[in-house]
Amino acid sequence: MVFRKSEWPALAAAGVTVVLWASAFVSIRSAGAAYSPGALALGRLLAGTLVLGAIALVRRVGWPPRAAWPGIVTSGVLWFGAYMVVLNWGERQVDAGTAAMVVNIGPILIALLSARLLGEGLPRPLLIGMGVSFAGAVVVGASVSGGGHASVLGVLLCLLAAVSYAGGVVAQKPALRHAGALQVTFYGCLIGTVACLPFAGVLVSEAARAPLSATLNMVYLGVFPTALAFTTWAFALARTTAGKMGATTYAVPVLVVAMSWALLGEVPGLVTLLGGALCLAGVAVSRRRAASPEPVASPVTSR
Repeated sequence: MVFRKSEWPALAAAGVTVVLWASAFVSIRSAGAAYSPGALALGRLLAGTLVLGAIALVRRVGWPPRAAWPGIVTSGVLWFGAYMVVLNWGERQVDAGTAAMVVNIGPILIALLSARLLGEGLPRPLLIGMGVSFAGAVVVGASVSGGGHASVLGVLLCLLAAVSYAGGVVAQKPALRHAGALQVTFYGCLIGTVACLPFAGVLVSEAARAPLSATLNMVYLGVFPTALAFTTWAFALARTTAGKMGATTYAVPVLVVAMSWALLGEVPGLVTLLGGALCLAGVAVSRRRAASPEPVASPVTSR
């Protein structure tokens, strides 16, 4: 598979995003033992907003154009706000494998919504790649899910997280036509923080008794998987389609398994590795360019 030279910056940015978002699953599980879902989301967003605000101040990022605000507000509420609260809640009800499997419905919803609302189309490589990757995500989720650790509520919460994630991505894409990646990410994160302010009292009380490791994990979530990863995501999304970017996130479950293996000593089985290989193969297929239709030869008349 050959990529144009102009595509490499977007691919590199997407790679940074995927790695950091994979690490977020591990940190959420750790910090979630001391912080409730809403408090963890607010603490994460506060840390992310402070870092992004400092960068925006240094770079003198101005106020986004009016045309960008509908997408910024919608993505801020759905993705930065609702998604993070619901995902934190869902991960308290189900294991990481089930969460990764259900949340990975998101890329399919992104492709469908972007085709309907953004007119991006559904090229065959994207559809095939998503199908292969989703099958891989199901295999990974089923192989690492412990019996009896899932609940109907947890699955529904992860499904709601996937819907919020997809809606946020599709809303963010038009905003990036009018504003830069840093602008869209900073103000979206700020909107999400404001939406989560009702959890401020809970955050203060839980931070007073939380172990340092949990608080550091919360800060890590804000600085890296939020401030940095959402900015690299916006950078890449501005340079490719929402459908392709969504399909790229199918690499996340593979990295979650690898990180759990390295950091938690959870050795993946053969079926898990097979599912991971399917995820990566699907991502590779989805990033291929659709073949251009062959030119139709003009009919040759007999002489």
